[in-house]
Amino acid sequence: MTRDSEGLSDPKAMRALAHPARLMILDRLRVNGSATATEVAEIAGITPSAASYHLRMLAKYGFVEDAPARGDGRERVWQAVDKPLSVGVEPGDQPEVRAAKVLLISAFRRDGNEEAERALANLDAESEEWRDATVFGRYRLRLDAEELAKLNEEIVELIEPYLAQRRGEKTAPEGARVVEAQVNLFPVVARVVPGLPTEDHDA
Repeated sequence: MTRDSEGLSDPKAMRALAHPARLMILDRLRVNGSATATEVAEIAGITPSAASYHLRMLAKYGFVEDAPARGDGRERVWQAVDKPLSVGVEPGDQPEVRAAKVLLISAFRRDGNEEAERALANLDAESEEWRDATVFGRYRLRLDAEELAKLNEEIVELIEPYLAQRRGEKTAPEGARVVEAQVNLFPVVARVVPGLPTEDHDA
């Protein structure tokens, strides 16, 4: 699978990954380690045979690979490929590449929004310690493009030591859980001015 300096660049790979079940399967493998098709099927809400198909598609484009066999080796075990997963839109992107990137970014954002909504709905069930540590933040910044790029690098550097894919349960402190960090850095685009409201309140 080809990757450019900004991340994914193969439109077929990006379209393959944008499937909701495949995103869930890949997330399961990246966070919790190797698994069989049967083990990931329940997470994605699909049958084991469908999970097996999606795993083969993920493997075709280099997102997952065979993991060491277990026991008698009769079940195929899969693991996520240990490579960064990112996608960036470039001005010179060909239309097919641009469309695939937008599709995948939209899938990432939709999946991320669903994660945040589940966490928000469950907040009352969390302990006081976890409620106090949970943050849903939104900030308006003022900086130039170079500063924005530098800020992103600093954020990535800050969170990398905590990535669940690399920090297993044995190395994390007692009581550690999987936590989601969502980072969106982009220039604000002016809203379209809607104009004055009409007097017809029932329109």
